[in-house]
Amino acid sequence: MTHEHETATPAATPRPRARLIDVATAAGVSPKTVSRVINDEAGVLPPTRERVRRAVRELGFVPDRSARELKRRDADTVGILIDAISDPFFAAFVSVIEELAVAEGLSVIFASTGYDAAREVVQLDRLTGHRLRGLIVAPVAVSVSTLGGLRTRFPVVCIDRVRSGIDAVVIDDFGAAAEATSALIAHGHRRVAFMGEDVPYPTVSDRLAGYRSALAAAGLPFDPSLVVTNERFGRGEAAEASRLLERDDAPTALLCATSLAAIGTVRAIRSKGLRMPALISFGDFTLAEVLEPGITYVDHDPRLMATAAFGLLRERAVRPEQGPERIVVPTRLVARGSGEVSAPSPDPDGRDGFGRNALIDPHPVHLSGSATSSPAPREELSSLSALTEPAPALVAIALAPVHPEPVGDVAASAVVPLGAPS
Repeated sequence: MTHEHETATPAATPRPRARLIDVATAAGVSPKTVSRVINDEAGVLPPTRERVRRAVRELGFVPDRSARELKRRDADTVGILIDAISDPFFAAFVSVIEELAVAEGLSVIFASTGYDAAREVVQLDRLTGHRLRGLIVAPVAVSVSTLGGLRTRFPVVCIDRVRSGIDAVVIDDFGAAAEATSALIAHGHRRVAFMGEDVPYPTVSDRLAGYRSALAAAGLPFDPSLVVTNERFGRGEAAEASRLLERDDAPTALLCATSLAAIGTVRAIRSKGLRMPALISFGDFTLAEVLEPGITYVDHDPRLMATAAFGLLRERAVRPEQGPERIVVPTRLVARGSGEVSAPSPDPDGRDGFGRNALIDPHPVHLSGSATSSPAPREELSSLSALTEPAPALVAIALAPVHPEPVGDVAASAVVPLGAPS
């Protein structure tokens, strides 16, 4: 089952639909209290009850049927199982789910797998020991049968990866990687490396397949020596990447399959004093835009994925017999400079100028010196705009991920209002 989320442009801006959280704010009470009043439950003082009802009338609040189905007296908690809360993508994802849930009078609990299958089993058992009304999971090795069994108890939605028979929100990893690789090739690069990671997910292998497809489409041979697949960037390791970057015939362009791969690669380039090659990161990371050049990245928005996942939970709470449905959230390539670097001309010795023999300024990757020397930093980073000297300590801080996202058979609207029915 697929569907399109379309957003019409009205002639006049209508009044936004009031949410439960809006009523709570207007009445000066908690969302839980509003929920009790709406459901005519005990435990609310008469003056407070009347204040809530007045706010409901003034705001024109109408309880959403799917939200009410998602919340029942014996199960008002949404469980989330993710890779790691230290991953900025999942931190943002959980934050948005919590925002949506609280607006509907629901609670949120989460656990992390640490990318480990054994830990996933333990954490899943702990989560499902609670009275859940819905579960969102980024699966590591959990079986289809396990998730299918849980689906008989409450709605289950997978994110980032799919399991047969289970609702899912994903991106088009293959297509996004192919697009990014083609962009590098379009700038004259013929030796494009793939910086992957040693993680047990199909996402990285799908991105590698997209990379290979783009090479083939451009008539370029696939060179296995330009592929890094066993690196543990998440643990701060970059030995394999460093060896590749130090070769005399080092690649002139890099596609980093994850934000952690991009961070590890940029650190390796800096520590070795190498010239910065063209580079595209699959996902953003903190301060990537204030490096020089800014890091071009494949953008996949955690807000869109979270909104789509929560919407699927609500939909399945009302229509449990329907599905499964897969929503593919669109990605986009955000140009900041590093992905637009043209291929260099070979030197007289036939080298491209990016290998060991191309050592230059020992601090080639640096923070921009002023607001006029690079794109303006994000608002929260405005305090860095006055810096006039590269700061190694700040560069180290900069290399922390802010993360990724995708494209597919069901497009999620980029303007879905939080709390709106899906």
